[in-house]
Amino acid sequence: MAEPVKHSVSVAGVVLNEARQVLIIQRKDNRHWEPPGGVLEIDESPQSGVRREVKEETGLDVEVDTLTGVYKNVEKGVVALVFRCFASTSSVETATSETINAQWVDRETVDKLLDEAYAVRVHDAFEATVAVRTHDGVVLSGDVDS
Repeated sequence: MAEPVKHSVSVAGVVLNEARQVLIIQRKDNRHWEPPGGVLEIDESPQSGVRREVKEETGLDVEVDTLTGVYKNVEKGVVALVFRCFASTSSVETATSETINAQWVDRETVDKLLDEAYAVRVHDAFEATVAVRTHDGVVLSGDVDS
């Protein structure tokens, strides 16, 4: 009997600074702009995973605030837990082993640089409810709960 297909769990941080700008990274592997994040390791909590991923990709230590969304990439079977985070400093590493760029941007710039499936994570982080959405890796599907 074949093994059932399983999901992968990832975490991401929508990091805000005192000016209410959002930290985004440009990934090395696909050159796309996204909030920092990656695969959750077996032995860590989602909040610890967010802190680790943000640190690895930007050099920044963050305070994890609250879960703001759950997003399923139906094409790849990845479920992402996204948390709003706060940074006490705006000083980031612009290039790491996983990123080619990192920058602080306003919400309007998010819509210009990020695919819809990732831009919505930033916008959802500014809301008071937890969004649950599906997408194909680029575009949201019509299935939205919040």
